[in-house]
Amino acid sequence: MASQFQTNDKATETSPPIRVVIVDDHPFFRQGVRDVLNEESDIHVVAESGDGHEALGLLEEIEPDVVLMDVNLPGLNGLQVTQQLKQRCPNINVIILTAYDDEEQIYHAIRIGASAYFAKDVLPSQLLATVRAVSQGYYVIANKRMTPKQAEQWLLELYLRYGINPEDATFSPLTNREMEVLEVIIEGLSNKEIAYRLGISQQTVKNHITSILSKLNLSDRTQAAIYALRHGWVKLPATSKDETP
Repeated sequence: MASQFQTNDKATETSPPIRVVIVDDHPFFRQGVRDVLNEESDIHVVAESGDGHEALGLLEEIEPDVVLMDVNLPGLNGLQVTQQLKQRCPNINVIILTAYDDEEQIYHAIRIGASAYFAKDVLPSQLLATVRAVSQGYYVIANKRMTPKQAEQWLLELYLRYGINPEDATFSPLTNREMEVLEVIIEGLSNKEIAYRLGISQQTVKNHITSILSKLNLSDRTQAAIYALRHGWVKLPATSKDETP
């Protein structure tokens, strides 16, 4: 079935080709993907790796435009490589290719920095369209091409369903109160609703938000919410059945 986002857009003759690295521990699979990509004049496979630790060092050195990343790798797995890579080289775009394809797995992959996620039986035409899309800054989620803003909204909606794993948490430069404000921002509350929830004034809420954005060097509250999600600073809001007296 044709992809919903399939496009024939290619680099012009004067544009450099899209530089791609394939990370997968099966040489036969790498060869098949490489052959598909190298048939295209605007895409060039510049390197390959079959090991997570090796791949991370290679990708930091080469800094390709796009990485095709398997999840099940020796050493670091593909999601660990992706998370560390995006923290160090945020401009590298990662497409996850794996045997497991469900909404929760896609959510966790996009949350840590991947730009797209596909099962390995993806059609060649769909894979080519995705490589081109993510190299231009788009996301491809559930066969739909999304802008960064659309992907942010998708992440926030699925966060309320799946949350994050406790082991994902990392150091946060925010105060406890700022973290409380950030958690309710992710729930989609307005400043007035945040003030009511936390028992503080709207001006205090505004002050906290200003401080959060300043500390994280971000321009708006949506960016702050996504930043917190990707760094594991926030937890899934408790439901009544999970709460203890």
